Parts: sequence; structure tokens; C-alpha cells
Amino acid sequence: MDKIGKNNLLGYVGSVTNHIILILLLFFLTPACKGKVEAPAASPPVVVVIKIVPKDVPVGFEYVAQTQSSHLVNIQARVSGFLDRRLYTEGSVVKEGQVLFQIDPKPFQVQLDQAKAALAKQEAALETARVNLERTKPLTEQNALSQKDLDDATGQYQSAAAAVEQAKAQLEAAKLDLSYTTITTPVTGVSSSARQTEGTFINPENSLLTTVSVLSPMWVNFSISENELQKYRDQMAKGLLRPPLRNKTYEVEIILVDGSVYPHKGRMTFAEPSYNPQTGTFLIRASVQNPDGILRPNQYVRARLKGAVRPGAILVPQRAVQQGSKGHFVWVVGDDHKVEQRPVTVGGWHEHDWFIFEGLRNGDRVVVDGGLTLRPGTTVSIKPAEGVDSPVSSRPASPETGLVKLEK
Repeated sequence: MDKIGKNNLLGYVGSVTNHIILILLLFFLTPACKGKVEAPAASPPVVVVIKIVPKDVPVGFEYVAQTQSSHLVNIQARVSGFLDRRLYTEGSVVKEGQVLFQIDPKPFQVQLDQAKAALAKQEAALETARVNLERTKPLTEQNALSQKDLDDATGQYQSAAAAVEQAKAQLEAAKLDLSYTTITTPVTGVSSSARQTEGTFINPENSLLTTVSVLSPMWVNFSISENELQKYRDQMAKGLLRPPLRNKTYEVEIILVDGSVYPHKGRMTFAEPSYNPQTGTFLIRASVQNPDGILRPNQYVRARLKGAVRPGAILVPQRAVQQGSKGHFVWVVGDDHKVEQRPVTVGGWHEHDWFIFEGLRNGDRVVVDGGLTLRPGTTVSIKPAEGVDSPVSSRPASPETGLVKLEK
């Protein structure tokens, strides 16, 4: 190929190469140009809000408690002797005056007969002394007997009279000892097992035979710690908690082990005047009627105190409260639809809500759903919560942990 042909071929190849490079540049530059087109503005996030409306909220305070008989009687022997019979069914309800045990009465019957004979003897001696004194008096007046004779007769009469009184007392003691061989219950209640078997010799030192527990009313005991009590005192001082009026007391609701509510309500009747130094707690006692014997002594239950109120309380759903490095906070929507991160001080739970002690006020709009991705200043679209504007606060009292009625 001559020199001119080679030049033409090289020129053709260079022209084709330039076209290919231009096509590739257009291919890669076209997406870049398209990327510069602005995307449409994103719509603001939708959040569900509630409007804060403070209300008086009844609250309850719940404690682990244990039942106790209001009157526990130890049935004991008062005299020594052999136990003849047990006359009751162990574990049954016994009535006041019912015979429970019988001690062998024969030795005591013998003592009673001896006391009767001793009294008769002393009464006979008294009669002799009386007749002798009546004879001595006129003879002394006639100087037939000396004054000493009269004094001796008077002394014998007085001694015989004292002996009669002593014999009467011994007779009463013998009757009493005989009556003690029949052991009865002084109260109506449920009996325990017999601690002594028939044929055992018993005396007042080892004489616990059984116990009888009065079932109605029943006591319900629970304790509150010193720190907890101080916390509620502070809340009362700040107006965050209002106890029952002075002429009223807390109503005590008993929750059984299966979660059911005991049908009878109790009342607080006693508060220990001092703390237990070993446990650091303060004993509280309630009294509740137990006509059907559902409650038994030493049974574990929960005691719920009702009657306190949180005045002007603010409640928000638990899901609305978040926790950051500086504590709890909620998202509050302003009039300009921008959100603000508001620190709050939370109290106890009330069903599915939190009590808010500080940080919110009447009319605030709090985000309850859709707040996990928010940032301060984010503009949002508001969707009211379904139902009511704020958590229902007119429900029955919901349990918190602990409170007793103590004045500020």
C-alpha cells in the first residue's frame, strides 16, 4: 500500500474513534445531568397527639399483706391432772362456751368433798363458841366469872368465825378447781390441732392444748418503708397528693392470691407509733369483716388502699414518654406545628399511663405515636388520638406502690 493509502486509512480510523468517544461521553454525562433535577419536597411526618387536660385522679396504693386473727386464744389447762378426752373436731369452728377437753375430775371431786366437810366442822365449832360466849356474858356481869373468862370466850368465837370463812374460801377454791377440769373456749372461732393427747399428764406449765382464732373481724397487716413514707409526705406538701378528709380514712380492698377481689372492704384501724429498727418499716393494720371465713390467719394477700386523690393530675400514655441521656422527655407540638423535646418528671403508673409531676401544663399537645424519628424543630402533621383528648382520669383508683394516711 502506497503512502497516500495509508494516510487515508489512518484518517478514517481516527474519525471513527472520535465518534465512539463522543458517544461514550454523552452516555455517561446524560445521567449526571438528570440527577441535577430537584426531587419534590417530602410531606411532614404524621404524629398522633393528645391535648393535656389536668383532672383529679383517684389513686390506690398496693402492698403485700398478711392476715391475722383479731383475737387468738391459747387454750390452756389451769390445773394439773390426766387428760381424759378431747371433745372437739380439730380444725372445726367452735362456739363460745363449747367444751374442748376434759381432765380427770375425780381427784378434784374428792377435794371438793373434803372442803365441804371441813366447812361443816368449822361451822359446828363456831356454833359452840357462840353458845359459850352467850353464857359467859351474863355470868361476868354477875361477877360469877372473871373478865378474863369473857375475853377467852370472845376470842374463841372470833377464831371460830374466821375458821368458817377460811373453810368457805377453800370450798370455793375446790369448786373452781373442779370446774377447771372442763376446758371450754371463751370465743367463737376456728380451732387448731390438739397439742396434747388423751392420757397425758398436764399442768399449767406445759398446758397449751390448742388455739382458737376469731375469724371475723380479720386483721390485715402490711408495712411501709421509711423512704416511701417520706416520699408521699413530700408529695402531699407539694400538693401532688391529697389524702382522705380528716373525718374519713382509707378504704382497704383485699386482693386474694388468684387476683380476685375480696367482697368485703376494710378500714385502717392502727398504725405503729414507731419504726421497726430491724426492718426500717412502719406497721399498718386494717380490719375487715369475714363472715364466711374466706380469710384465714397467716394468709398472704394484697392490700389496696383507696381514698387518696392526685389533684389536677396530668396523665400521658406510657408510650409517649421516652428516655434520653438527661432523663425522661416527651415531644410537644407547638402552634407552628414544630415539635419541641420537653423534659418531664414522671410519677407512678396509673393503668397504662404515667403521672407527670413537672414539665407539662394545661393545653399542651403531646405526641403519643410517631415520635421515634422526630428531631427538635421538625414540622409535623397532627392527627388527634382516637377517643378522648387525654387519658381517662375518672376511672376507679388504680394501684401505685404504698401510702398511709399521715398528716403533713
